[in-house]
Amino acid sequence: MNLRHHYHPLRRRYSTKYTAQITSTTPNGLHLTATATTASRHHDLDFDTRGYPLPRQALICKITQILKSRNSQSPFLDLHTYLDSLSLKTLTTTEASLILKSLNHSPHLSLQFFKFCESNFKNFKHEAFTYNRLIVALSRAADIEAIREVVGEMERGGVKGNISTVNIVMGAMGGVEGVEMGMTLARDWGLSLTGYTYKCAVQAYLRAYETEEAVRVYEVMRRKGHGLDVIGFNMLIDALAKDEKVSKVYKVFEDMRRRHCEPDEFTYTIMIRMTGKTGKAEESLELFKEMLAKGFTPNSMAYNTIIQALSLGRMIEEMISLFHQMLENNCRPNEFTYSVILNALAAEGKLNRLEEVVEASKKCMNKFIYAYLVRTLSKLGHASEAHRLFCNMWAFHDKGDKDACFSMLESLCAAGKTAEALDLLDKAQEKGIVTDTVMHNTVLSALGRLKQISHLDDLYAKMRRDGPSPDIFTYNILISSFGRAGEVAEAVKVFEELEESSCQPDVVSYNSLINALGKNGDVDEAHMRFKEMQEKGLTPDVVTFSTLIECFGKSEKVEMACRLLDEMTDMGCCPNIVTYNILLDCLERSGRTAEAVDIYAKLKEQGLTPDSITYSILERLQSGQHRAVRVRKQHPITGWIVSPLQ
Repeated sequence: MNLRHHYHPLRRRYSTKYTAQITSTTPNGLHLTATATTASRHHDLDFDTRGYPLPRQALICKITQILKSRNSQSPFLDLHTYLDSLSLKTLTTTEASLILKSLNHSPHLSLQFFKFCESNFKNFKHEAFTYNRLIVALSRAADIEAIREVVGEMERGGVKGNISTVNIVMGAMGGVEGVEMGMTLARDWGLSLTGYTYKCAVQAYLRAYETEEAVRVYEVMRRKGHGLDVIGFNMLIDALAKDEKVSKVYKVFEDMRRRHCEPDEFTYTIMIRMTGKTGKAEESLELFKEMLAKGFTPNSMAYNTIIQALSLGRMIEEMISLFHQMLENNCRPNEFTYSVILNALAAEGKLNRLEEVVEASKKCMNKFIYAYLVRTLSKLGHASEAHRLFCNMWAFHDKGDKDACFSMLESLCAAGKTAEALDLLDKAQEKGIVTDTVMHNTVLSALGRLKQISHLDDLYAKMRRDGPSPDIFTYNILISSFGRAGEVAEAVKVFEELEESSCQPDVVSYNSLINALGKNGDVDEAHMRFKEMQEKGLTPDVVTFSTLIECFGKSEKVEMACRLLDEMTDMGCCPNIVTYNILLDCLERSGRTAEAVDIYAKLKEQGLTPDSITYSILERLQSGQHRAVRVRKQHPITGWIVSPLQ
């Protein structure tokens, strides 16, 4: 942007018409008279009673219309043609300012018109008002660099701005830079700061999260007798409250009252939130009552804030009472309202009161709020309460919510309530919910974990008959579940079905099958499957090797287990602490202490951190309390490694 400006103040045109008459007498007695009248340079302009040119509204509207036309490919060429048709030679800065005001939603267009004025109108020079309009337009696009350049052109061109320019620059630039630039301009132009200027500075600092600077400016304006309006006070109080400057909040709040600036509902909401967070729930309640006494009608934000404050103060009865008041005043609770109440009741062990809350607000509750409560209760581990509420939701709503249904399934499965989970899966379609494979997999996984093989078989058969179609996760869950229950033949059968399906076995599928075979004594077949997966282009991972090493270790094939560790590292698969613990346990059990020590050294070289299992094995090595046969309990290391839902 290259702007060349020279400041020439608009010359006042007098409204009075002056006529001069000159009379002269010649020596022979003849009288000569000449009359002169003032000629207006703006013969096409009208002037007010003080001699200032009036803006031509029709011209302003036409120029704006041309520039905003969506049908024009070159609006400034069209404007030039239009002006030529009028033989218009001049445009006043007032008219230019009003046109810029109409264009301020289009910063780029405003900037183009700003340049157009000086290059197309004779003797046209921009002044403070047109600069102000341009800066406002640029601020809408947050074009900080362009604003800097415009202000720089003003200074270089000797155009003196007014206090509005300072205020606009502060607001547009924002933060420390905006305030410093505004203050510098005010000093250079010899302007006195107004209360509004100080307010702009305070708000600019607050928007930039410079709370301390905002407070400093606020103290200066107080000493000069200026005050903020209610919006400015609210911004300052809110910023101080968020910075936990409690004493300063009280000071500003009291100053607000002394200056007869009445707090509004937002002021009270901010104060209630702060006092609630600082553990002053009773003070929060007093502030809320004061707000009501002044005739304010609390909105949902105000009610949520006081309810949260009371919950933090463990004032359960008062919290529920205000919830009822909220309903009586036709203020609709939202998810946040219920979440605060739910968490407070759960923390105080009073979830039985939740039914009272739900019953009172039944008219306000929709299936999405029910779904939210079900999900939250499930996450908090209250499966029974979640299930009861879920049943309540289904009793009052024809259509179910799939997310809530899935959350309920997860909660029931996590709690081991597989009968309820199966029942929910069957009844979901009655509420218009199309159950998908993920929902079935969730129930299958729970059934497999609890070794409820008959129910597992039935659900899988139903999936194959009625849908949804099993996916790779379904097959992996089934293989792992049958293996866990010792049903190796069934695990192999499912694996074969997987190979014949549209899905193809992945690494987890082979890991599950190898685990099932090896843990049930068929180590050779497990090793064959290990080779098979490599032939099919699948790369064994740390779980594959760890599983097979454990299987060989249990079969007393220690050499094979050690060879697998070497093969693992040769393939670039790094053993983890689980792998080393399995091999250490295998070596310790077979009495090969020296090799176990070597493995431990390798573990340390790799940078792994020994865990409690490692140290337990090392203690047995040091005490020499190994034996060839040991009764082994299920353990995270030596038990089931594969988790098909990982």
